[in-house]
Amino acid sequence: MPRARLLAVLLAASLVGACATTTSPTGRTQYVGAVSQAQLDQLGAKAFAEQKATKPQASDAAQRRYVACVTDSIAAGLPAQWRTYRWESALFVDEEPNAFALPGGKVGVYSGIFRVARDQDQLAAVIAHEIGHVVARHHDERITRQVGAAGAVQLLGALAGDYGQVAAQGGSILAQAGFLLPNSRAQETEADVVGQQLMAEAGYDPRGAVVLWRNMAELGGARPPRWLSTHPEPASRLRELDARAASLVPVMEQARRAGRMPRCR
Repeated sequence: MPRARLLAVLLAASLVGACATTTSPTGRTQYVGAVSQAQLDQLGAKAFAEQKATKPQASDAAQRRYVACVTDSIAAGLPAQWRTYRWESALFVDEEPNAFALPGGKVGVYSGIFRVARDQDQLAAVIAHEIGHVVARHHDERITRQVGAAGAVQLLGALAGDYGQVAAQGGSILAQAGFLLPNSRAQETEADVVGQQLMAEAGYDPRGAVVLWRNMAELGGARPPRWLSTHPEPASRLRELDARAASLVPVMEQARRAGRMPRCR
């Protein structure tokens, strides 16, 4: 057995047995720990590098700065554990109104998002929602729930340097980890809660999330965008976002009094 493959097997054997339960930011019981945070960060970095190598990035420097500005301002207010990352963003050319965030401090935005995110508060709602998935450990939860021992061997094999074999057995790190597959409705609802809190703490208007998701729902008419396929039912989601926004306006105002006044665009 190749040394890298042997290392992956040994890592998988030890880590799959190390799964644990924890409590999510909204009080859900989560099953996590199939891989360590350091390994999640490595997987996120590899997946992000892969995405940048295979998907064209936008050439508009002003739009790239805009995305980076919003990302950085939200990241600056994250809990201490997540502020240690050097957050990096990329703007990809794709008409799908979509975005993602990965462990290790990586944020990807598709250019189609500007069809629905029409000001900085609405863009902050998108990016904070995606960062909310990271903060709420949804990637860890997904891998722990979905990746069995064989899958863990493949993922850890990539980290151990056996990427060629991993690719032959099932494609990219993105595919192996499932990082860009749809999240569950419970996770999406939780990312709404966490993201709206994060954007308000960064000085963005939490009511922008309501407008953003209204724009998103209206974009598709009878056939909403693919991004909404596993999201909560639009009408109830908007009611919940609107109710939370009212309670988060004082959080935004306090952030602004403290000097967190985003001026990204």
